Amino acid sequence: MRDYLLTLCVTAAVTYLLTGPVRKFAIATGAMPEIRARDVHREPTPRLGGIAMFFGLCAGLLVADNLQNLNGVFELSNEPRALLSGAALIWLIGVLDDKFEIDALIKLGAQMIAAGVMVMQGLTILWIPVPGAGMVSLTSWQGTLLTVALVVITINAVNFVDGLDGLAAGMVCIAAAAFFLYTYRLWYSYGIEAAAPATLFSAILMGMCVGFLPHNMHPARIFMGDSGSMLIGLVLAAGAISVTGQVDLDVLKIFEGSTRQATHTALPVFIPLLLPLTIIAIPFADLVLAIVRRTWNGQSPFAADRGHLHHRLLEIGHSHSRSVLIMYFWSALIAFGVVAYSVHSASTWILLVIVVLSAVGLVLLLLPRFTPRAPLWAQSFVPPRYRRKRRGEPAAGELAPPVAALALAGETQPVTEERTPVPAGVNGATALGARSRLPDRRKAGSRN
Repeated sequence: MRDYLLTLCVTAAVTYLLTGPVRKFAIATGAMPEIRARDVHREPTPRLGGIAMFFGLCAGLLVADNLQNLNGVFELSNEPRALLSGAALIWLIGVLDDKFEIDALIKLGAQMIAAGVMVMQGLTILWIPVPGAGMVSLTSWQGTLLTVALVVITINAVNFVDGLDGLAAGMVCIAAAAFFLYTYRLWYSYGIEAAAPATLFSAILMGMCVGFLPHNMHPARIFMGDSGSMLIGLVLAAGAISVTGQVDLDVLKIFEGSTRQATHTALPVFIPLLLPLTIIAIPFADLVLAIVRRTWNGQSPFAADRGHLHHRLLEIGHSHSRSVLIMYFWSALIAFGVVAYSVHSASTWILLVIVVLSAVGLVLLLLPRFTPRAPLWAQSFVPPRYRRKRRGEPAAGELAPPVAALALAGETQPVTEERTPVPAGVNGATALGARSRLPDRRKAGSRN
């Protein structure tokens, strides 16, 4: 565990320290796309954050190769080299897309080629566990097709969920943390050496996300772009392929007995194998809802809009940061709930805790609909929207007296504030210095 933590910390440190220079490089090269109608950020923000994440991946693999307890992963398996080869290819395509906007079909082809490169070097699914039948071997073509499909699906799921500041990196970090606990248990408790590469990949993936998050949390100073989202999606898929298709679960002796007994015994062990795919749960639900919504409105299913789940959270009344935290909560509940169930599947307390936490999550999700008011003694400890209205102060949602007077007089001209124009290719305040996190709430006519 100490060596894994050291690898995680080195990966996080390299990613964190390189993100600042990468941001300046992105601004200098003009890797700052224009704001689209469906975007939630208000200023052009540099991309190419995947450059720092890729060098963090390289640093993590280099450190692990020189540690005594992790050196065996590189000597007994070619999977780390396969991961690095596929990651370098997908990262290069992502960097070009962040700068020049590559066509979607070209990116899809690059994803399939990157998966094929990993397959050629041994990182592929050799067999799949089937309750009651044991480990079922796959042919070369079956394993290749299944591996490529898993890589492409995971990469695009991560790319699809990257819609708010810090959302994709945080959700992938949560999934990687839960997957690390599961694979480390297989490696340490059961002595399955084949689970060591997946454990290493999960630790490095956590370091990449942890090092990048301080720069990517709202308000984000840099985006990971496709060079980052496709990269962490590939690493996430590589861990799932390694432990699913390479680890022989027959050593756990879970397939003994009748078919019903073997199925009941093996089910908790199989469920965590899908942990890297738990990140797809929210994007997949969002995708289905988007197709239904656009078709119902007579639009093309591929038409862009502002009806995604994170947009709905903002419309309900959640702030940007709270919307991200809510999606973190549900991702952690799914991922760690699955791991806990795999360890103690016979315990009813785990299901009870999951149900209670789900109820808490629903309450937090609908909290802006209720808008509770804090008692008088807690007024100074809660945000302004939860405080009681003072005498002469407009309530939440009401117009201030000058604005109300204009509305009653029939004035329809909106009140706008003058802003200093920002030169093209410069990211406003974020390109020149620290961005203010507090909006200007000074009243008109004050001496300030």
